Amino acid sequence: PPFPLAAQTPPARAPLVGQPPFQPPGSQVSVPPPSFRPQTQVLPVPMGSPPQNVNFPPSSANVPQPPSDSSFSGPRPNFQMASPLPDHSATKSSFQPPFPGYPGKQPAVSQAPSPFPAQQGNFMPPPAPPSPFASQQGSYAPPPPVAANLGYQSRDQMQHPGSAPPTGSIQSLTEDFSSLSISSMPGSIEPGLDYRTLPRPLDGDLEPNSFLEMYPMNCDPRYLRLTTSAIPNSQSLVSRWHLPLGAVVCPLAEAPEGEEVPVINFASTGIIRCRRCRTYVNPYVTFTDAGRKWRCNICSLLNDGEYFANLDATGRRIDLDQRPELLKGSVEFVAPTEYMVRPPMPPLYFFLIDVSISAVRSGMIESSLTQPQMMVVSDLDDVFVPLPDDLLVNLSESRNVVETFLDSLPSMFQDNVNVESAFGPALKAAFMVMSQLGGKLLIFQNTLPSLGYGRLKLRGDDIRVYGTDKEHTLRLPEDPFYKQMAADLTKYQIGVNIYAFSDKYTDIASLGTLAKYTGGQVYYYPSFQSNIHGEKLRRELARDLTRETAWEAVMRIRCGKGIRFTSYHGNFMLRSTDLLALPAVDCDKAYAMQLSLEETLLSTPTVYFQVALLYPSKG
Repeated sequence: PPFPLAAQTPPARAPLVGQPPFQPPGSQVSVPPPSFRPQTQVLPVPMGSPPQNVNFPPSSANVPQPPSDSSFSGPRPNFQMASPLPDHSATKSSFQPPFPGYPGKQPAVSQAPSPFPAQQGNFMPPPAPPSPFASQQGSYAPPPPVAANLGYQSRDQMQHPGSAPPTGSIQSLTEDFSSLSISSMPGSIEPGLDYRTLPRPLDGDLEPNSFLEMYPMNCDPRYLRLTTSAIPNSQSLVSRWHLPLGAVVCPLAEAPEGEEVPVINFASTGIIRCRRCRTYVNPYVTFTDAGRKWRCNICSLLNDGEYFANLDATGRRIDLDQRPELLKGSVEFVAPTEYMVRPPMPPLYFFLIDVSISAVRSGMIESSLTQPQMMVVSDLDDVFVPLPDDLLVNLSESRNVVETFLDSLPSMFQDNVNVESAFGPALKAAFMVMSQLGGKLLIFQNTLPSLGYGRLKLRGDDIRVYGTDKEHTLRLPEDPFYKQMAADLTKYQIGVNIYAFSDKYTDIASLGTLAKYTGGQVYYYPSFQSNIHGEKLRRELARDLTRETAWEAVMRIRCGKGIRFTSYHGNFMLRSTDLLALPAVDCDKAYAMQLSLEETLLSTPTVYFQVALLYPSKG
């Protein structure tokens, strides 16, 4: 039998005067099985009636578990359910004592039908089926369950199941357990939590369809994505926002599978734009005056012109299905010649390769052929180009010559023992060759520049600097030469990508300035070895040369009234307050912008953004 709790077991009482002891029907009386423990005679007690003025919530109940016994011959099911406690204003949600009539110990007899009528909030399990465990000599048969009125139990009884009535049948408990839901706290008037509203993790990087369905005319998030799904409408809310407020733009991101960005050519009419803010026509402009005028969604100016079509009864253009610019969030407009500064130039790739002894030993340049051809410029202070018109060749016409040169390059310098690097003068020479056409300059550097322009010093050898306020200076450019060169390169539409290979200090902070302000990228291979990093270099270089790239581009992002962009992050040159110069931008480049509110309180419920990337050619 269960162990009684001394502090909570009610004393046995004699029958009331004039009331006979409670006896179950004879048909349901069973002989208690023998037990190894001496059984204590339990006096019958009156079964009190539950209070009628208490209504329990129709949720699940907390069913205590009967204790197990070491002499029990088989496993017993273990169920536990939670239920909010009833809220009583008179008792202020205090626990009630057990019902009178529950003994602290249960006799090993079959249960008679409960005299309690079914009440709201009472747990009334059906009669228990016969126990599958047959009574055997020397074993203990568990007592059948008692219909328990749950909800009035003391804290000790909930912590010690032995002082509470046994559980109901397994089938009934299973049904009630399956009907459980996430409910409110005990004594609370808040409704239960719907588990279906809880967020679910995304499948990889896939965007949930619900968001795209809500705004079908928005561009795909891979082109433009805000850091939050809503914009604070007041300065006071911004001060309590504590979240980065901005946008991430990837203008040439690869289109989703099975989709293409529509190309639109307005021909003689020209690109349709707002007269005041120069916003391009988009799906969120509205048409009035029978289709003769349209209102800009950015500045609310009413525009008119040749962009006309009749409206239907709902105010939509009758040619809407033939206007991708009014249906799609991302489109490409074919710009007329007045949008160009100069005619489109052919894509130009210029390779600037370090051939010092460390580059040869690391395997950065290696091949099997031997056909040395080169011209040497020994003047490092007054650099000139010996053949300004013959150093650039058309790849399709001279592919064999280029491949032969690359194969013969390692053998040219296999006996080189020079440890110095004249990177600055070589950079100036490359700039002279490329300044007429622009393009992309790929730099392969293995040694710290030490001769001529832009020579750098070894920094970071003083360990006392680390962990102090002066440590951040090691991450800043040392020589302004590289930042000035980056400005000149950007002016002539030259982008720079740097491939850095070294097992020693090369001052990436200074060299990386070239890529930072020209829209380029830095690839770093510390302690490069061709047999280890060769495949990685081949893959990244092939991606760099074959991915879709726009040349001589500029980008501007416009936003609605009341907000503005305050700072921009990425590799570019900022020409004006909001114009980004990108000599070479590809599908892997992304840029971040931070937002701020210009007004104390936004008066519009919707904020619009539009990103425009202008480029003369793409390939």
